[in-house]
Amino acid sequence: MSELNNEIKVEKNPQRLAVLKRIEEYEKKGWWSKDVEEDPPTIPLTPDKVDYLNKKFKNKIATFFVNKGAKRFINNLVKNKQMIIKEIKGIENFEAVKDTGVIITCNHFNAFDNFAIHYALFPYMYNRSGKVLYKVIREGNYTNFPGLYGFFFRHCNTLPLSANFSTMKNFMKAMKILLERGEKVLVYAEQGMWWNYRKPRPLTAGAFKFAVESNVPVLPIFITMEDSDLIDGDGFPVQKYTINILPAIYADPSKNSKENIEEMKNINYEAWVKVYEDFYKTPLVYSTENEAD
Repeated sequence: MSELNNEIKVEKNPQRLAVLKRIEEYEKKGWWSKDVEEDPPTIPLTPDKVDYLNKKFKNKIATFFVNKGAKRFINNLVKNKQMIIKEIKGIENFEAVKDTGVIITCNHFNAFDNFAIHYALFPYMYNRSGKVLYKVIREGNYTNFPGLYGFFFRHCNTLPLSANFSTMKNFMKAMKILLERGEKVLVYAEQGMWWNYRKPRPLTAGAFKFAVESNVPVLPIFITMEDSDLIDGDGFPVQKYTINILPAIYADPSKNSKENIEEMKNINYEAWVKVYEDFYKTPLVYSTENEAD
């Protein structure tokens, strides 16, 4: 990490530059949910390889220690200014739904963005009620990483999606149980991660389907960014995050499931757009002429 000044020149990582070019291309083509990172091929996840509800004793122990380690890791990121939290806004909106199951949505722009949410909510969850934040992740993130990193991925309250039908049946059952018992589940409704992309992207329906099927609210979070005076290891400014926690969105009892899923998705997107336009002082404009869908 280095201070940004005229005397220090840090070469920009070619891989990050390539990702930025792909983001530019995908925005033009309207490929909103497509991942821009070069992820390795996904290893299929079979039902015996995942314990969604942490029923096994060895998994309970592993999860306990991983969560302890994750808390220290996140605090060190903040302490060392590898992740800068400038401001947390709207914590009262989280407090309003603290006693019920909730689907949390957030823009997905960095591997650290869920750490930022952890940092914002941890004092109001674990410290008060022992609750943790669950995260829905892609299948490959759960199965592909070896060693210690993979161990952390598998034991940090992650809920992997899967192309395996039986595994997904278990996923859906677990999601319903977790929400019924009042857990908070982070779902990236944009799907693919677009590195340091500041605009809100059109959303997919999955997060809102989970909420409607379990009759729980959606809590939208939108993280805005601005350059700091520090340069990261890839040669780019470390971003300063403002975490905007917005009012919860509830299903309309007079509408059917399909209508509610669509309406909640649209309300979430529009709320993000307002935060974006208010913070960056510019209208949201994409480089594509495709309709957001």
